[in-house]
Amino acid sequence: MPMELVLITGMSGSGKSVALRALEDAGYFCVDNLPPELLLSFVELEEKNARRRVAIAMDVRTATSLPQVPGHLGELVQRGIAVRPLFLDAATETLVRRFSETRRRHPLSEAAGETGVDQHRALVEAIELERELLAELRERAHVIDTSVIRAAQLQEYVKGLLSAPLASLTLVFASFSFKRGIPVDADYVFDVRMLPNPHYEPELRDLTGLDAPVVEFLQEIPEVDDMYADIAAFLDHWLEPLARNHRSYVTVAIGCTGGQHRSVYLVERLAEEFGQRWTTLKRHRELGKA
Repeated sequence: MPMELVLITGMSGSGKSVALRALEDAGYFCVDNLPPELLLSFVELEEKNARRRVAIAMDVRTATSLPQVPGHLGELVQRGIAVRPLFLDAATETLVRRFSETRRRHPLSEAAGETGVDQHRALVEAIELERELLAELRERAHVIDTSVIRAAQLQEYVKGLLSAPLASLTLVFASFSFKRGIPVDADYVFDVRMLPNPHYEPELRDLTGLDAPVVEFLQEIPEVDDMYADIAAFLDHWLEPLARNHRSYVTVAIGCTGGQHRSVYLVERLAEEFGQRWTTLKRHRELGKA
């Protein structure tokens, strides 16, 4: 059985330590802040130690050697290592708020002696510089948007992703509220706000798309069926080409106003349909359910 290597990278303040703890709880041998130049030798050592599941976190503090990582990962794949790269991201305003609340200094910030507006500007510039430095790693990884999810949700997301078979494309359906922002990890986004909203039915307002009365309400609306059919047709057409292009994960985000009714219903319905042919996961961001 080949070694499985999970490489966690991402923005500072995005929750890499939370993700690494989830992997440790799941039985992975975890190492934080491994310098990229040690990656190949470390994996070789752990193979000799008969480790089967290893997780490594890297961040921008090793910026000068990060360009080595994509090449190293390619070499590990050629050696038969099952590599799963994850990239944790969050909106800039979220990262600014997290750094401000914890009073931590960004690894790339040079604003230790600055205050007020200058300090805020320096932090934003450091975050944007970090995005540039990590752009290639982000492009090659499955992205998880942590902007508006809790630590417990992130842990569930990570565990769910790693429970899926590595050899096949994994399809992730995610419901969300436009009021709280579009998930930055979405590959495709569908807006279903034009559909009739159960929120305006008093007996349905406090329910969700998981509840039978809401399901029955939406099943009676032709436009909902039309939307479902259009999304399903799009995915039917493009999933095979995506799989042939060696995509490991595809995230399909479906949004409505509150992320409670219409988007949840459609995610459930699509996941049930496509789960018969593809490895499928589902997330309901606003319901706190992975």
